[in-house]
Parts: sequence; C-alpha cells; structure tokens
Amino acid sequence: GFLTREERRRLDALRSPYNKFWVPCCWFGALAGQARREGRVRDDGALKLLMEELNRFRAHCSLLFHYDWISVPLVYTQVVTIAVYTFFLTCLIGRQFLDPAQGYAGHELDLGVPVFTLLQFFFYVGWLKV
Repeated sequence: GFLTREERRRLDALRSPYNKFWVPCCWFGALAGQARREGRVRDDGALKLLMEELNRFRAHCSLLFHYDWISVPLVYTQVVTIAVYTFFLTCLIGRQFLDPAQGYAGHELDLGVPVFTLLQFFFYVGWLKV
C-alpha cells in the first residue's frame, strides 16, 4: 500500500547489487521540490524541514543496511560458543553437592542432577543459537 503498481514495477526494474532503500528517498526529494515550485509547500523553511527529516530517515536506513551488510566475524561466534560450553562443563562439576557429614573418601563427585544448571544451560545455548 506504500507504492503504486507503476512505482513498484519501476523499483523492481532497477538493477543494483545492493539494497534499494534510497530510491524512494530520491523520489520523495523530487516530489518535495516539485511541491515547493507549485506552491504546495509554502516557504523554503518548510521544505528545509521536510528534507532534514528525509535525511534523518535515510541515515537510519543506511545504518540498518550497514548492520546487515557487515557480518559478525566467524571467529567471534566460535569463541563465544567455546566459552559457553566451557562455562557449563565447569558448572556441571563445580555445582555438585557434597555433604561433608557423609565422609566421602577423597571428596568424590556427587552425581546428582543439577536442575538449575541444566535450565541455565538450555537458556544460554538457545540464546547462543539465535
């Protein structure tokens, strides 16, 4: 509903290896200039405000485009994955419950299931995968 069928056809006909977010901005700038010449925009100050808002919108679109274009390095994801798995491996051992009153010889590991550590593991690994 933002474009007419003719505008959509013209936008799709443009060949560009990059995102075409800038094309409607150019159309808007041309239409704003035409509206000023025809007297629909009363003075140059109003046209200046329109163009400043357009530039702010275009800058935000460009920022989004750069976030999409520049990917996170593969090494970073590998380091985070190794850190998460190492943390939880040490948590599985470190959070075991040892009752000193039982007199375990050599303080062997208690093989109980650490439920909250497992829940934390599922949460962080799920978050990591997202």
